[in-house]
Amino acid sequence: MKKKVLITGASGFVGFHLLNEALADHLEIYAAVRSNSSIKHLQHLPVNYVHLDFTSVDNLSQHLAESEYDYIIHAAGITKAKSEAEYNLINAEYTKNLALAANSLIKPIEKFVFVSSLAALGPLKDLNGEINDDTVANPVTSYGKSKWLAEQYLQEISGLPLVVIRPTAVYGPREKDILILFKTINKGLEPYIGNFNQQLSFIYVKDLARVIVNVLGAAVINKSYNVSDGKVYNRYALADFTKGLLGKKTIKFHLPVRAVSGLASLMDLLYSRSQETPALNKEKMAELTAVNWACSIKNIKKDLGYQPNFNLEQGLKETLFWYQHNHWL
Repeated sequence: MKKKVLITGASGFVGFHLLNEALADHLEIYAAVRSNSSIKHLQHLPVNYVHLDFTSVDNLSQHLAESEYDYIIHAAGITKAKSEAEYNLINAEYTKNLALAANSLIKPIEKFVFVSSLAALGPLKDLNGEINDDTVANPVTSYGKSKWLAEQYLQEISGLPLVVIRPTAVYGPREKDILILFKTINKGLEPYIGNFNQQLSFIYVKDLARVIVNVLGAAVINKSYNVSDGKVYNRYALADFTKGLLGKKTIKFHLPVRAVSGLASLMDLLYSRSQETPALNKEKMAELTAVNWACSIKNIKKDLGYQPNFNLEQGLKETLFWYQHNHWL
């Protein structure tokens, strides 16, 4: 009999790839999606759809008890919001509610995997060292703070078979934020904020999905792991690989941090009455100008045998082909 897995955030970028990886692992999948989410890109997949009320522990408990899932992968959340309170509600409080419901079951689940973010720990302040799984958290954005709050809530739930996965910057087919940079490079422009050294890390979405699904059957609980492709890149690497793969030459220029920060503040003001959040905002500035996002993956390699299949160049090659083939680029 197939194991049953509930995957929240299933209609999102990472969620789509989680569904495909879970199918490859022969799991029976229940995809939690919002009632207003577009699922056209999922309709060819043999999965079951469910709608969850994250505001109510009782409603969640009833659903989980009736469904008898073996595993839960909680990947739902928001990366853009109008306030810290909104981040905390959706990313932290809703996560806590789902975990409390899972922990109340007569038939316990075997694994609760929470997809957090390296932003929960925050960047290092200088170029020395890497962010370790147990680095003291110092998130620099409301998003990162909400993910760290969620982790703290989960740690307080005794008996929860928890594993936390903290991916660094995730890219791959269907991702829309880094796509903005690809489109800019495709037009021959290569802008940077400030003129300083940076250390960055990346994870290809297929590697991330694979390691998350592999966690389900692994004999580990109460662990938190940072996840990247194991490499450290300078701030120009993403553009350099992209230019080479697209066969483009660009005009490279560095914009003053103060000027871009002012623009970010203006964008926040212009969007203040909109449902949307601009791609460039004060929150994003804190992440884009951080000097060190390098992270160690030694523990997840040792505990789970994790070996990334894609470095940045390999992942970008597949990603850019997908964007071009599907007319996104």
